[in-house]
Amino acid sequence: MHVSQIYIYPIKSMGGIRLDASEVEPRGLRYDRRWMIVTPDGRFVTQREVPAMARVRVGIRPGGLIVSTPGITAMQVPFDAGSDEIEVAIWDSVCTARAYPEGIDQWFSQALGIDCRLVEMPDDSLRPVNRRFDRGGDIVSFADGYPLLLIGQASLDELNSKMDDPLPMERFRPNIVVKGCKAFDEDEWERVKIGQALFRVTKPCARCVITTVDQERGEFNGNEPLKTLAEFRMARDVMPNRIEEFGLTPTAVLFGANLIPETRDAAVMIGDGVEIIERYANSGTN
Repeated sequence: MHVSQIYIYPIKSMGGIRLDASEVEPRGLRYDRRWMIVTPDGRFVTQREVPAMARVRVGIRPGGLIVSTPGITAMQVPFDAGSDEIEVAIWDSVCTARAYPEGIDQWFSQALGIDCRLVEMPDDSLRPVNRRFDRGGDIVSFADGYPLLLIGQASLDELNSKMDDPLPMERFRPNIVVKGCKAFDEDEWERVKIGQALFRVTKPCARCVITTVDQERGEFNGNEPLKTLAEFRMARDVMPNRIEEFGLTPTAVLFGANLIPETRDAAVMIGDGVEIIERYANSGTN
């Protein structure tokens, strides 16, 4: 097994960047989801409400980001937002962020057609992961809940074999794609070594309506892949013995696995070997 693809998404819910290598930090891969769009009162905004966010392309340059979208002149965004601190909410999680000046907010408001702000997560803002999986000091970026998402290539291949129109891996917004394992084997992993970095697998990822957004066009595109996934990947069918342990709803549709880094000052790169250190005992998977 080896790493075949690596992605980061610097601004939550906006375009991703495909990399050859990335540093592993406690919050996840370097620069991943360290910026976020919020409403004027600090509530997070994603493709669930604004699918056009997918059309905003994000690049990394010395000193900051560059953002672009059709019909608007590209803009540079410095890494450091400044000292204007606000509280922001991601689901039920609240943490401190730093807000950018009004001129930058205007660019994103025009690009997305909503009144919004861009915020940055400073290094001293320590947002904990879900208490169910926190082993003491585990933190996360502005990601929905966990530092990384891993998907096996064979899992996508299996899904696509059941669909009329195959989907690209980008539709599922992973951080790490692994080639060489069997379909949905990641359901059973508990600890995994990627290159020299160790990761703890918290649980399978419950998927939402963002998977139905065409990441190129920034538009909802029917009810796939959720319709097909629901036919064979509901939690009650896939792992009935672990629903309570993982905090899943029985009808949650599962695809991919959430990871927490256990190794600091490491990196992952394309071609890195992937070793399963521990598997869940009596997983109850089918």
